[in-house]
Amino acid sequence: MAYPLGAHWDGRGVNFALVAPQAQSVDLCLFDVDGLQELARLPLPACEDGVWHGYLEGGVPGQVYGYRVHGPYAPSRGDRFNPNKVLLDPYARRVVGEYRAQPGFQDQLAGADPHAGPNPSDNAAIALKAQVVHEPYDWGSDVPPRVAAADTILYELHVKGFTRLHPDVPPAQRGSYAGMAHPAVLDYLQLLGITSVSLMPVHFRADEMRLQHLGLSNYWGYSSIGFFAPENRYWSGQAGTTPISEFRDMVKALHGRGIEVVLDVVYNHTAETDEYGPTLSFRGIDNQLYYHLQPGHPGLYENWTGCGNCLNLAEPRVLQLVMDSLRYWVQEMHVDGFRFDLAPELARNAHGFSSSSAFLAALRQDPVLAGVKLIAEPWDIGHGGYQLGRFPPGWFEWNDKYRDTMRAFWLRQGEPPGLLGEFARRFAASSDVFQHYLRLPAASINFIAAHDGFTLRDLVSYNHKHNEANGEDNRDGHHHNLSWNCGVEGPTEDAEVLQLRARLQRAMLATLFFSQGTPMLLAGDDMGHSQHGNNNAYCQDNELSWLDWRHADHELAVFTGRLAALRRRYPALRHARWYDGAAQADGQPDILWLQPGGAPLDDASWRESGAMGIRLGADPAGETCLLLVNPQAQPTDFTLPEGRWQVLMNTANPALPHEDVRGSMVVPAHAVCLLVAVPEEKSSNDHKKWETT
Repeated sequence: MAYPLGAHWDGRGVNFALVAPQAQSVDLCLFDVDGLQELARLPLPACEDGVWHGYLEGGVPGQVYGYRVHGPYAPSRGDRFNPNKVLLDPYARRVVGEYRAQPGFQDQLAGADPHAGPNPSDNAAIALKAQVVHEPYDWGSDVPPRVAAADTILYELHVKGFTRLHPDVPPAQRGSYAGMAHPAVLDYLQLLGITSVSLMPVHFRADEMRLQHLGLSNYWGYSSIGFFAPENRYWSGQAGTTPISEFRDMVKALHGRGIEVVLDVVYNHTAETDEYGPTLSFRGIDNQLYYHLQPGHPGLYENWTGCGNCLNLAEPRVLQLVMDSLRYWVQEMHVDGFRFDLAPELARNAHGFSSSSAFLAALRQDPVLAGVKLIAEPWDIGHGGYQLGRFPPGWFEWNDKYRDTMRAFWLRQGEPPGLLGEFARRFAASSDVFQHYLRLPAASINFIAAHDGFTLRDLVSYNHKHNEANGEDNRDGHHHNLSWNCGVEGPTEDAEVLQLRARLQRAMLATLFFSQGTPMLLAGDDMGHSQHGNNNAYCQDNELSWLDWRHADHELAVFTGRLAALRRRYPALRHARWYDGAAQADGQPDILWLQPGGAPLDDASWRESGAMGIRLGADPAGETCLLLVNPQAQPTDFTLPEGRWQVLMNTANPALPHEDVRGSMVVPAHAVCLLVAVPEEKSSNDHKKWETT
């Protein structure tokens, strides 16, 4: 049968189906259980609509297999068929083997004449193979948490790095899917108050040849080659489990605590890199079908990703592969959403990015994917690649304008001029970017730090990046970090510098959690994790990237949990609709921007940089919040709106007890204070506190 694609067992045998419309013939190769010895080579007997297929009577789950695809070898014309190379099924649900940058994966010998024939060496023993999978799973009462957009708090983490050094996780489970499901880890995630973990790539990957020659790996995982298979390196290997079952156990455990699972997916390119890269799967199956080739130079790949190649989702069969993969992870693995790496590349056609592309249209109408979270990294490096705000309604987008503004506001006072107005726009969910086509504030994914760049602690500890360990002479990574070392580059014993760094971290965390839109926290920023100034640690699978739980800042973690609880307690801090200044029932605007003296900000004030107050109108429970924000190096005296206010949070000293204030309040340097209006008929002892939620 030509459908379904991949390898499927029906109880009597296995049906194999592979899309290869330009192939002359396809051989199914069967291997021993370890994938080392080729046992049989069977020509697929039929081809329908470009799908080669055959039925193996008596085939069973566990069978290891690969393909040899025959056709012309003419790289200058875009054809790279080479039956000497065993190829991985794009629909493989479990992968056997590991790419170790061996020369046998090259489709042409190094230094050979470009017009010479293909590399004649057979790589069957070392090639990546698929394994036929049939793994029923008892999901029991598992249901998706379906966290409302306005209530979402994302937590970006690396499966291995998060638990590799966790002292409470058994050594055999550290750095694995099983480690993520450990009660100590789940307890910590609940302490933080996050609602959704955003896992860095877990698709099966192959590390780039260049990195392997340097003794490094693509630790972050942005080098996928198997879009259906969980990465084997994150499997504990415990008896009675497989990578698939252990991944499912992890999802089920997180769901049991009400936490969503979002996957970072890399459908924009593959691990086959550029024209000098390895032939692992797609390139040898149908190079012209799967990849964008340069017009007029089909021997070369378009490189809008910076990784050597670009998958061509304008081709229906490639789009089908991606859609089938997404549905698989939702239906069979129960994930709750996806973050799309370099998402504009997925929506490119011959004329560039299109918000009505086939990919975006297919996602929008798909009934399986309609209820999951869709998050775009809204840029790639191709022409017209910056597309922030141009994704359709229903999408979330990483907002780098928020990131840069908040860093500048807290760490680079006075640059650029007019930063107060920019701060207000980004704090209020960037309506200039997202308030169109009925999109909501939650569309803005607000973040100050992410996997790509400085950690929060390094933002306040380094003026310059220190990426020497990456083997590129410190040329890689962002150069414009908007960071401040507080007077000393890197580690210090100076108590005043350390105190300032801690205060700035708390102020930026509070800004993140109290801003409108969807906050995203980088794992480790809640415990003071440092990468020693490396702002591009993509290849550092070691203690530089792994979270150091033994030396974690527990007080900072508790503080972060308090911020999440306050956001959850007061809907005014996570408004589902746009604030627009309209009058509320109490006659006050729903949002009011205030000078420290108490008057509304005027035109001149917006062009300044300094302290400000933000009054957020009464939420449905009748509670009005007031934020006092002081990024300056000296305390600022604020005149408060009329009435009595209770101070719920002072980031300069979060241990201070709640107190009621009237008239005025001094906000310390580099601090955020959160106050809530107290009805006159209630005493502060009667007022609800965040601890009760």
